[in-house]
Amino acid sequence: MSFSLDTLEYSKLLELVSRNAQTPMGEARFADLRPLTSRPELDRALEAISETISLNEDKQVTWSFSGMQDPSDAVAILKIKNATLEPIWLLEIARVCTQALFARSSLQPEKESAPVVWRIVESIPPSLLPAIDLINKKLLPSGEIDDSASPELARLRREIFSQRARLTKSLEAVMRSSGTAIQDEIVTVRNDRFVIPVKADFRGKVGGVAHGFSSSGQTVFVEPLEAIEANNELQNLKGKEEREVARILFELTEQLRDQLVAVEAAVEAVTELDFIKAKVEFARKFKAVVPEIADDETLELIDARHPLLEENLRQQKSEPRAVATGSPASAADAASFNPKSKIQNPKSPDSPPSGGGVAAASADGVVLSSAIVPSSFKLTKENAVMIISGANAGGKTVVLKTAGLLSLMAISGLPVPAGKSKIPFYSSVLADIGDHQSLAANLSTFSSHMSNIADMMRECRSPALVLLDEAGTGTDPEEGSALGVAIVDHFRRNCKAQVIASTHYRGLKIYAANDERVVNASVEFDEKTLRPTYKLLIGLAGASSGIEIARRFGIQQEVIDEARENLDISAQEAEAYLRKLQNETKLAEDLRIALEEEREAVAMRYATLDIEAGKKEKARQKEFENTLAETVDAFDRQSAAFMKTIEDKALRNKLDKERSARKAELNRAVVSKVSDAGTRRRGDTGGRIHAGTAPSDSPPSEGGVAAASADGVVLSVGSRVITSFGNVGTIEKLDKETAEVLVGGMRLREKIANLRVAEQQGETRPGLQAETRPVGRVSNISKPIDSPDAAAELNLIGHTTAEAEYELDRFIDEAYIASLPRVRIIHGFGTGALKNYVHHFLKNHELVEKFAFAPDSQGGNGATIADMKR
Repeated sequence: MSFSLDTLEYSKLLELVSRNAQTPMGEARFADLRPLTSRPELDRALEAISETISLNEDKQVTWSFSGMQDPSDAVAILKIKNATLEPIWLLEIARVCTQALFARSSLQPEKESAPVVWRIVESIPPSLLPAIDLINKKLLPSGEIDDSASPELARLRREIFSQRARLTKSLEAVMRSSGTAIQDEIVTVRNDRFVIPVKADFRGKVGGVAHGFSSSGQTVFVEPLEAIEANNELQNLKGKEEREVARILFELTEQLRDQLVAVEAAVEAVTELDFIKAKVEFARKFKAVVPEIADDETLELIDARHPLLEENLRQQKSEPRAVATGSPASAADAASFNPKSKIQNPKSPDSPPSGGGVAAASADGVVLSSAIVPSSFKLTKENAVMIISGANAGGKTVVLKTAGLLSLMAISGLPVPAGKSKIPFYSSVLADIGDHQSLAANLSTFSSHMSNIADMMRECRSPALVLLDEAGTGTDPEEGSALGVAIVDHFRRNCKAQVIASTHYRGLKIYAANDERVVNASVEFDEKTLRPTYKLLIGLAGASSGIEIARRFGIQQEVIDEARENLDISAQEAEAYLRKLQNETKLAEDLRIALEEEREAVAMRYATLDIEAGKKEKARQKEFENTLAETVDAFDRQSAAFMKTIEDKALRNKLDKERSARKAELNRAVVSKVSDAGTRRRGDTGGRIHAGTAPSDSPPSEGGVAAASADGVVLSVGSRVITSFGNVGTIEKLDKETAEVLVGGMRLREKIANLRVAEQQGETRPGLQAETRPVGRVSNISKPIDSPDAAAELNLIGHTTAEAEYELDRFIDEAYIASLPRVRIIHGFGTGALKNYVHHFLKNHELVEKFAFAPDSQGGNGATIADMKR
C-alpha cells in the first residue's frame, strides 16, 4: 500500500472532519486514520455511516457526547492494583459509561436495521449500571463526597460540625474577655487550627500559641490555651474523615476495577460512536454521500467537490469583507490547492481564483463572491486514462486533487462530497502535483518531477490511481511531450493503473485523441469573456490559451502582440480548431439545457390541464347526479299524486306495484349512471357504445341517423343491445344521441353512449329477453328480473351494508312484481352487523308483511324469511 497523503493534503482533510467530533477520543481517532487495507473493515465503516444516517433521519435515533473528557488516564489507573481514582476521574468514567449505556438502550430496538452500529455497543454489559449508580449516589457533581456516602462519614461530619461550633463559641468568649487586645472580633484559621487576631502590642495579654503575623505585622494570630485541646480534637476528627473518604473512594474504584472490561468497552463504544457521528455531521454539512466501493475498477464521480477548497470559500463568505485580488489573503486558497498558481495581479480585474472557484470582481479588482464548480467523470478498466488539457488557471489541477483526495476519503471510510461516487478499493493512490524543486537537494523543477515519478513507478501496486500534473513539463517541449506519453502509458500498461494527467503538450492531446481507451477532457474557456469557466468537458481536448492568460495577468500588450506573431501557423490553427470544438460543444450543451427546460414547461402545462379537466369532470358529474336525483323525486311525486285520483282499488293496487317497480328501476339507473361515469373517467369504457358520425359507407338508420360501436359495429334499428340497467332489448328508433329500446313489453329511452352490443346467444322466446349480466358487480340473484320466475333467495354474505342496501332493495322489488309469497335472505352469522341491517331494512319496507329467522333446515339464524304483502 502506497499513498501520496501529503501531496493530496490528507492531514488537512482529517483536521477538517475532526472538527465535528465531540470528544477528545473521537478527534484522536481522526488523527490516526489512514486508508484501510482490509475490505471487510472498509465495508463495515461505510455501512456504519449509512446506518447512522438512516437512524437519524428515519428513526430520530441519535447520540451526543459534548463536554466529555478523555478517561484514558483513569482507565490506566484502574489497571494498577490497589490504586485509587480521584473523585473527578470516577465521575468522568461514570459519565462515559452512562452515555454508552444510554446509546445501547437507544440502539437495541433498532438492532435489526442497524446491525453494524449495534455491534459497537452490544458488548457493553448492563451489569455496569449498578457501579455507575453507586458512584453518582456517593459523589456530588463537584467531586465532593456526599455526607450519605456512608453512615460513618455522616457521623464524623456531624461531630466535626459540632466541634467547630463549640470551638468558635469558646474563642469568641476569649475575645470578649480580652477587650482592646483583639484586632478584629473574627475567628480565623491558621495552619488548620482556629485562632484569634491579637494586636501585636498586646501579644502578652493573651496566652497561647502564636501561628504567625499578618502581612502588615500589626496582627498576630494566637491559638489560646483554652482552645488547644479542642483544636486537637477537631484535627483528630478530620483525620478520621479523610480516612473514611479514602476508604469510600477505594471501594468505588474497586467496583469499577471489577468491571474493567465493561468500562473499556464503554469507552471504546463512545469513541467509535463519536467517530461515526462526526463523519455523518461532515456529510450533512458538505452534502457528501457514502461512496460505493466498486469491484470492477470503475472510478465514477458525479458533481465532485474539493472539501478543503469548499471550506475556505465558506470561510471567506462568512467574513463580509472585500479582498483585493492581488492581496496575499485572496491568493491563500490558490496556494493551498494549486501549488503552481500565482498570486493574482491587481491590474487584472477579471482574474478569478484558481482551484475551480468562480469569482465575480468589481471594476477596481475586488473579489465580490466565489463558488465551487463541481466536476464529473468516469474511468473504467477499459478506459483507464484521462488526459485533461485547457487554459492555465482553469482548474485542471483541482480536478486531479479532487479525484485523489476523494479516493483516499472513500477507502478511509469517509463520506465524499459528491452527488454520486463509485470508487475502487485502491492499493495505491499516487500523485505528482506541484513544484518539488530544492536547492539544498540540488533538484530543479524537471529533476524533482522525474525523481518523484520514479518513486511512484516503484511503489505502484494495482489497483492504483496515478495523478500527473503537467506530465513531462520543465524540459524541451518535444522531449517533454514524448516523455509524458511514455510515462502515462507505462502506468497504464505495466502497473494496470488508472491515470489522470493534465497537460499543455500537443503530443499528449494527440495520444488521447488517437487511443480509444483514453478519455480526452478539457477545462472550458469562455471565448466571449476570455475567462475560464472551470467546467470539465469530456470528449475533447482544450486549447491552453496561454497568451490570453498572460494578457489577463498584466503582460504588456506589445509583448502579447509579438508573441502572437511568433506563434507557429500550425499551432495557431490547432488552437483555433480546439476553440471551435469547445464553442460548438458549449452551444450543443446550451441547446440541450434549453430543450430540457422547454420539455419541463410543457409537462407542467399538461399537468395543469389535466387537473383543470378533472375539476370540470367532477363538476359535470355532480350536476349529472343532481339531475338524476331530481328526476327520481319528480317521478315519485307525480306517480303518488296520480294514484290518489284512482278510485278502483284493484287498479290502484296494480298501478301501485308498477309504480314501485318503476321507482326501483330509476334508483338502479342512478346507481348505474354514476358507476358508469366513474368507470369512463378511469379510462375503462367496458365496451360502451359512443355516439359519433357513421362511416360514409354505413347504412343509414331510421331518420337518417347512424351510430357505430367502439369496435366498429354499426348500430341500426333492430340491433340487439344491453341497456345501462343490464337488460337486453331491441333498438326501435335512433336519434342523434339517444335510442328507443324495446325491453320485453316496456320501451326505454337511452343515450347511445350507454348502450353495449349484445352477443347473439341463440333465439329467445317471444316477449322474453336473453339472460345477461351487468358489467359491474356480479349479482347474487340467480335469475334476471324479467324472467318468468324471479329468484326467491338472495345471498348477501361478503357484502358491506352499503352494497347490501342496493341488492336488497332490488331483490324485494323484483320479488313483489313476480308475486312471490315469501323470500329468503342469507346474511350469515359474522359480527351480526349485516343481520341487524337486513332486519332494519325489512322492518321499514312497505312491501314486506313480516319476517323472521329461517328454520334450522334452511339456515337458522344465518338467514331470514320475509313474507311479501299481497
